Amino acid sequence: MKNHVAALASALAFAMLPAAGQTSAPKTVAAAVKASWTPPRTPDGKPDFQGVWTNNSVTPLQRPKELRGKEFYTDAELAEVRQKQLERYDLDEKEGEPAANHSGVEGAAPETVHYDHAQFGLDWLQSKLNWNRRTSLIVGPDGTIPPLTPEARDRRSTRAAAAKGHELDGPENRPLEARCIARANVGPPLLPTRYNSNFQIVQGPGYVAIETEEIHDARVIPVNGRPHPAKSVRQWMGDSVGHWEGNTLVIDTTNFTDRTPFPGAQNLHVIERFTRTAEDTLLYQFTVEDPGMWTKPWSGEVPITRMKGQLYEYACNEANYGLENTLRGARVADAEAVRK
Repeated sequence: MKNHVAALASALAFAMLPAAGQTSAPKTVAAAVKASWTPPRTPDGKPDFQGVWTNNSVTPLQRPKELRGKEFYTDAELAEVRQKQLERYDLDEKEGEPAANHSGVEGAAPETVHYDHAQFGLDWLQSKLNWNRRTSLIVGPDGTIPPLTPEARDRRSTRAAAAKGHELDGPENRPLEARCIARANVGPPLLPTRYNSNFQIVQGPGYVAIETEEIHDARVIPVNGRPHPAKSVRQWMGDSVGHWEGNTLVIDTTNFTDRTPFPGAQNLHVIERFTRTAEDTLLYQFTVEDPGMWTKPWSGEVPITRMKGQLYEYACNEANYGLENTLRGARVADAEAVRK
């Protein structure tokens, strides 16, 4: 184990060195896109984004309270973050991960029944990581999702009150994630998840397809001028249409349900921008808005790098044995409660 951790520490130390030409000052988006680098082209002349990529990151979506107003770490502060991650990983290897709430029931007590990610090679540090000095994926001085509107708070409260005490009644009461139907990281926006933060892009004339490893979803995006369908047509991942602005792929997504990726959002609108800035780098930017959900739009930026190899099946399917066992355990608990 010591050799394993030492090797990881060495890799992290190497990763902390600035890239060629990189200074300690945070880069602006414009500076990040190298004007001298020309992306390769597909046979139909579009920028070629094809391949397997990862957005694996330890950067949180929202900025921690103690970092409020601080959008970027210094180089020294980022080195400290990496060291703490290494120490966290070392402790997990020795003692296992700390207890957490894996039930999907808000406010439930922590438990230790879930697996230790490092044991299965699924810890963040065991995969290619996109280190950067951002303190949150959400950009701007706040670095957080804006407050809910009063109407959105009421909707969420009503839904939570109706669900309370019925979280384990049957499959329909379980979260979509637990049922392997949809997961918020697929979005859009496309965000890192706990593990398997990988996806593949395939292009053809008039279309771009993005397949995420977790949870094995593929978005087939027309870039041929097709409009969105009627508002009455709602889909888990919304309806995406794209167009090219120079070397940037812009994807506009509407027609979401109100259950994912942000439960309660009834008119979610997401704009994504993919720009290939180097042979192994994509710049991914997004803006999220729903005037009935949040008091203002919010935006983020996620670094994406190329991976070697291929995607593997994430074998999570609806009506999986985990869901069955969860509900079976709930019925046992119900019977025990009656006997008492």
